[in-house]
Amino acid sequence: MKVVSFVRNGKSSYGVVSGDGIVDVGAKLGSKYADLAAVLKAGALAEVESTAKGVTADMKLDGTTLLPVIPNPGKIICVGVNYDEHRREMGREPPGHPTIFVRFPESQVAHGQPVLKPAESDRLDYEGELAVIIGKPGFKVSEDNAYSIIAGYSCYMDGSVRDWQTHTSQFTPGKNFPATGGFGPWMVTADEIPDPQDLMLETRLNGQTVQKSGTDLMTFNIRKIIKYVTTWVELKPGDVIATGTPGGVGTKRNPPLYMKDGDVVEVEISKVGLLRNPVKNA
Repeated sequence: MKVVSFVRNGKSSYGVVSGDGIVDVGAKLGSKYADLAAVLKAGALAEVESTAKGVTADMKLDGTTLLPVIPNPGKIICVGVNYDEHRREMGREPPGHPTIFVRFPESQVAHGQPVLKPAESDRLDYEGELAVIIGKPGFKVSEDNAYSIIAGYSCYMDGSVRDWQTHTSQFTPGKNFPATGGFGPWMVTADEIPDPQDLMLETRLNGQTVQKSGTDLMTFNIRKIIKYVTTWVELKPGDVIATGTPGGVGTKRNPPLYMKDGDVVEVEISKVGLLRNPVKNA
């Protein structure tokens, strides 16, 4: 099942992708669940699926204004330098533990919405990533049980303002300029992807492939990431984990390749979908 968040008639809602359309489940369930995060907190994905089953789509997918899959995540936890090729191009030693930083909800936009290059920098870089969306509370989760708390998967473009990222040893400023990251277009539920380490991730800039890797090449796989993160924080339904980017980032190319006004960046992941964002000056 593909679940989307969107705006219809000026109101935020959520629904299920059906062919080239969307079934507006939020409208059919009324005020029962405010948004997709509320659906996950209630453990109600099965109800969403049954409500949409056999129902004619309410609108075309094309032309609908989407929202980030989870518009209001409690936490967006990102894993840095989590592919060996990317770690080597960044000149980093092999890590003993996952490198963790955070993004804020205001830093991300939906599929089709503009990613904004801030006026303060000309070094906005692309990073295609697999996003994990949490569906159940989890604290001190073992690797064996890690998949049991996952609701589904999506595409993520962890846009990075490189000079601000490297002002200090902390990544936060360069990862949180408004509307610099993309998240979408939908969540594919976990039952459709039994092995998230068997996917192909590709990032394209203006149609040119700039990153391509299997998710099996993560330094720390998703099971290990969830075990590590839940050792020190409880993950809750609607939280998001961006699992890291492969090699090929723009800042390490010769000459460097940064996103600029008029560009189009795409992140495509097999079995998940295609996230596309135009780039505009803020």
